[in-house]
Amino acid sequence: MDGIAFVPPEARNRFVVRFGPEVLGWCDQLPTLVDQLAARWNLVVLAGGGGGTSRVFRCTQEGDGATVWLKLTPDLEIAAAESEALHAWAGTPWVVRLLAEDLAVGALLLEDVKPGVPVRQLTWSLPEVAALLRELRIPSLARGQGSVLQPLAHRVDFLFELTDRRLAGAGLSEVFAPAVFKRARAAALDLANGGTMGLVHGDLHSANVLSGPGQHMVAIDPRPALGDPDFDAVDWVMVGVEEFAELERRVEELAALVPGQSAGRVLAWCRAVAVMDAASRLCAGRDDAETRFLMALARG
Repeated sequence: MDGIAFVPPEARNRFVVRFGPEVLGWCDQLPTLVDQLAARWNLVVLAGGGGGTSRVFRCTQEGDGATVWLKLTPDLEIAAAESEALHAWAGTPWVVRLLAEDLAVGALLLEDVKPGVPVRQLTWSLPEVAALLRELRIPSLARGQGSVLQPLAHRVDFLFELTDRRLAGAGLSEVFAPAVFKRARAAALDLANGGTMGLVHGDLHSANVLSGPGQHMVAIDPRPALGDPDFDAVDWVMVGVEEFAELERRVEELAALVPGQSAGRVLAWCRAVAVMDAASRLCAGRDDAETRFLMALARG
């Protein structure tokens, strides 16, 4: 178990960038925590992985042998927010199902999605995306008593701060003039504070949606917030686009298929977050037509 739950150096580095050096103590204690949760929930831990905010373990349940996923994060607020969103979406099979949780230690136990292929590896269409977005929309959702969900503006502000740090770390701070970055951030915050109030997935891109032949899409890994649900459409209309006319066409097509979605707001979101998408591609060393289009869109 210790070998599977051990946090490798590259993952530790990502955690330190995200949470600070104090997270290393959590990394050291993770094998013990995984052992404890496996014993409590009758799990056999088979493999581990994860991104920049969590470690995820593929497990089987003793008895029926069903595959499940154990997800742990050092940030208890992240776990609590994901739990709250998954409970809100519990009535739809288009979102991964939460089986158990221990929010005191940042642990979620999630169902397996079959066949579970990330949509980024598949051919998909805007009508399929529209079906998912329709399922995710919970309009007029208010922040109830005990809710840990933050306003979308909080999420947007964090993403711009993260983008600023990434550009600086890659020595690319001068790629965008300060005025461009400031204008984009202000526009995104204005959008976040307006529009329809609803539950926002917050990280809905093709790596966080699973599907397979003959299967509908299933969203995973939300970074949920309360605000404009049109935010969740942006990655889907922007991916692979190299010309503004094509972006407009896709925005209009998707909005026509999702009741309540505003083509104008989605396009405004695209303009506002283009600087973040361009920065992500530049930091990854990409210099192609899509990256150049995003840079031009960001600069206006």
